[in-house]
Formats: sequence, C-alpha cells, structure tokens
Amino acid sequence: MGMTLTEKIIANAAGRESVKAGENVWLDVNVLMTHDVCGPGTIGIFKDKFGADAKVFDKENVVIIPDHYIFTEDKRAMRNIDILTEFAKEQDLPHYYQPGTDNYMGVCHVTLPEKGHVRPGEIILGTDSHTCTHGALGAFATGIGNTDAAFTMGTGRTWLKIPETIKFVLNGKLPKTMMAKDLILHMIGEIGFSGATYCAMEFEGPVIDELSIEERMTICNMAIEAGGKNGVIAADAKVEAYVKERTNVPYTLLKADADAHYKDVYEINVSELEPTVAIPSAPDKRKGVSEIAGTKLTRAYIGSCTGGKTEDFAAAAEIMYGQKVAMDTFVVPSTTFVEKDMNTLKFKDKTYMEIFLEAGCRIGPPGCAACLGGPEDTFGRANGQEIVVSTTNRNFPGRMGSMQAKVFLASPYVAAASALTGVITKPDSYLED
Repeated sequence: MGMTLTEKIIANAAGRESVKAGENVWLDVNVLMTHDVCGPGTIGIFKDKFGADAKVFDKENVVIIPDHYIFTEDKRAMRNIDILTEFAKEQDLPHYYQPGTDNYMGVCHVTLPEKGHVRPGEIILGTDSHTCTHGALGAFATGIGNTDAAFTMGTGRTWLKIPETIKFVLNGKLPKTMMAKDLILHMIGEIGFSGATYCAMEFEGPVIDELSIEERMTICNMAIEAGGKNGVIAADAKVEAYVKERTNVPYTLLKADADAHYKDVYEINVSELEPTVAIPSAPDKRKGVSEIAGTKLTRAYIGSCTGGKTEDFAAAAEIMYGQKVAMDTFVVPSTTFVEKDMNTLKFKDKTYMEIFLEAGCRIGPPGCAACLGGPEDTFGRANGQEIVVSTTNRNFPGRMGSMQAKVFLASPYVAAASALTGVITKPDSYLED
C-alpha cells in the first residue's frame, strides 16, 4: 500500500521507510514557531521542565514572531512581549521578529514563508491553530499546545498520531469572480466544521496547480476550520521558485503514491461554483453570495493571514479603484513586506494604498489586529453589535471582540465590493473582463 503525502513527510521525519494512518511515531521537527499569545506559556513550561539555564534544541529553528497583540496599550499584552524579548536574548535566537524594531514583520503565518523558514518536506510546528498554512509549500504543518511546544523546544522532537487523509481534487476553471477563499469556504461547507477532525486535507488538481503560493496558503490555512490536523499541497516548480528566492536550506520534494489510501475523496468542479460566504457564526455555514446578496452590514475588514496578503489587496484594490466605501472599512496588511507592496504595486495608475485611502478606508499597521479580537483598543476590533464582512478565517461569537457582533467570512473581492455598498454584494460588476 502506498502512502499519502502527509504519510510520506512523516515517514521521512521519523526515519521510517513507511508509516500508516493511526500509528504513533516519534519524529524530528524542523521548525518550532511561537508568538506573543502562547510563547510566554511555552517558555514557562520549558524552563520549568528543562531548567532555567536550558538551551533550545536549535536556535536557528526556534522562530518567535509576536503578531497578535502588538499595537495596544494593554499592559498584560506588553508584558508578553517583554517575556519573549528576554527569552530571545537569553537564548541568542537569531529569528526573533521584535516589535518596535526594524526586524518586526507581522503575522507569523505569512512571515514564516516570507522569511524562508518553510521548506517542502519539513515538519513545522507552531503554537497557533493556523500553522497548517504552511502545508501550501509541501510541508507537514500543524498547531500544538504549549506543553507539546515546550517539549519540542527542548528536544527538537514530537510524538504524533498519524492522521488519515481526505483528498480534495479541484477540477474545472476558476471563475474570475472567485478566489482561494471561496474554494476553501465551499469545501468546509461541504464536509462541515468537524468533517476533517484529526485528518490531513490534501488538495490537488488543475485548479490547485494554477493557484499562486499565496492562494494555496489561504486554502491550507483554513483546514483547521474543518477540524483538520493539517492541510497540504504537493510542492511543484512554483513552490521551488518561491523557496529558493528566500533560503538555500536543502529540502526534500515528496508526493503521494498513486496507490495511497484515502479516507475519502471529494471531486469538485469549480466552474459550477459562485463566490462563497460563511454566515455567522461558523466557517461551515456556507452560502453562495447570490443567496444572501443585500444583507445589511456595518463594517468591512480586509486583513489577516487568510486575507491580508499582497494578492488579497491586489484583488481589493481592483474592486475599489475610483470608488468610495459606504461604511467603516479597515485594511490591515499582514506583514511589513505586504505593506511595502501596497505602497509600490499599482492597479492602473495608483498604488493599492492610494486606492484604499482615496476610497476612505482606515489603514492599520501590519499584524493580526482584530482577527482575534484582542484588547479593546485593537485596530478594527468589534466592540458592539457590528455586522462585519471580513476576509479573516474564523467567525465564532466573540472572535473579533464583541460577543454581539456578527461576522460574515468572504474573499477580498466580496469584502471590497460589499464595503462599497454597505450590503453583501456580488463582485461581478466591479471587475473588468
């Protein structure tokens, strides 16, 4: 019996010729990432169990990226940053992206690949559920808790039950009005928010082949919204070109065997789909945009690891060019690299940033901002009964702050078009052929 892509990666990391779903194995970890929310807890456990003077397993591959609660006056949030800063100094960590310095980057899930920390065939662990983003580069990437992270921090290893794999084959031609966000919202709606619990979600097919790296990241990012252990796409020439621009660390290209066993296989013709929205308050509450067009909104939010990358803003800029927003619209680049792109890349004669400012958007500094709610002074946070269309990845009650707020998840195309009208809006009429 052959192996799925996830099984292949894990077998390689475990030093085994083969593994199968359901087995428990020890494996070597390539990268451990933590951030300001979970980092202090992880560090506390690490010091408690390994000793106050213990050293991390590999300072090149323990990456700390504060991103969630950065631009706030909240003292507890700032204390978390202080703990990370002290630890990075103690350990002499070269990859600490410290807020308030030129080294600050922004959202961890976008920073890791941008800075060359993700390579095909690797094991990437992070103290954040959306660490699964990095499966877009052909890696096994998943979120873990503070205790597991502390163990890996000290040993470079982890203990893992190998997940079964569900395969999604995307055929057809992606309509101009649709983006990767629409595809993953459709797939989550198809199987439900627990449909892939502790399973790998493997994506392939001609539509996936055509997607950019950033768009593949959007798809793998939201595997966790269906309960997935990881999302993964086999690395190809696009991935190799992306990785080689950022790092010279060797990597291993792997792909699934033709006779691999899958728990389920879903074949989807994307030509038959339309832009998709998740209504409050779960990512699997899928609706076609035409079903809910006209639904009143009070706010738009374009940002996060799922919807705040350069190509997300390129899409939003195309919609907003020469237009004015009809409601509060918050725009948050995920990283400083993305912010730079927004100030240099153009749609027609204007930079993306010029288009957003002229449209009346509010622009925030790079980071997670209101995706996870955060302290009350967080940029774009919902503090009341807002009805938000958002490019973020999760819309449970209270996710963006207020328990009374309602959040519709959508692509940058739909979010931008809706920002112009104040209601859920199909993007068709704002896009050129």
